[in-house]
Amino acid sequence: MHIHSAIADLRSALKNRGRIVFVPTMGNLHAGHISLMEQARAHGDTVVASIFVNRLQFGPNEDFDKYPRTFADDCAKLAAAGVDVLFAPTEADLYPEPQEYVVEPPAIQNVLDGEFRPGHFRGVATVVTKLFNIVRPDAALFGKKDYQQLMVIRNMTRQLAMPIAIVGGETVRAADGLALSSRNGYLSETERAEAPRLYRLLNEIRDAIRQGEADTLKLEEKAIAELNAAGWKTDYVAIRQQADLAMPKGVNAPLVVLAASRLGTTRLIDNIEI
Repeated sequence: MHIHSAIADLRSALKNRGRIVFVPTMGNLHAGHISLMEQARAHGDTVVASIFVNRLQFGPNEDFDKYPRTFADDCAKLAAAGVDVLFAPTEADLYPEPQEYVVEPPAIQNVLDGEFRPGHFRGVATVVTKLFNIVRPDAALFGKKDYQQLMVIRNMTRQLAMPIAIVGGETVRAADGLALSSRNGYLSETERAEAPRLYRLLNEIRDAIRQGEADTLKLEEKAIAELNAAGWKTDYVAIRQQADLAMPKGVNAPLVVLAASRLGTTRLIDNIEI
């Protein structure tokens, strides 16, 4: 695996490498990331990963400074997964001057996760656009665990006529159902034992809708009440349309249940498609 930090070096290394498949990450890699790397091979000739903790998508009171950085271990995992090229820029490489030009997503950036993380999706859209311009991939993979992020990137790519196929990778889970996340390492032993409750509740909502329950608000409120009674601090549990994350017009269209809740100091997100 070849590692580059300078943009010019990366572009030179990717010349005449066939179809490029790109998997951007912020590092601290787990099995979910590695699953994306392994899936990427089916979509092209050269697999490119990136590691960059993007300051633009963190709020002023979020965990940018303490976000886990495990570069040596990440490199070993990527090499073992068959990644061909790693782009690992510094902030000076990617933002040599203040990033005054940004990509501003539409109203979708202000709902669900965006309501509780103002500016987050602006930061995501901006850095992904910049990475796309640097790597120039034919396809890019993003995990479905960050469902709203996947929606923002997919719509952005389509509307800006970027010639990139966006592929959503299924969420990888621990044996007890907890979605793998770099932030799971923040959980205490007691919190880790409690954490699978979130996924269990999403499954209960899915099962209730499949059995004919049409009162989506009642289902949301019941799940929020159970989480909070167990010591969580819940931002939202929301049933939305898969196509656009709008409020459901009925329960027959493809739906997704999304949730974000804080357990101790750790904010966990998850979703399940119906």
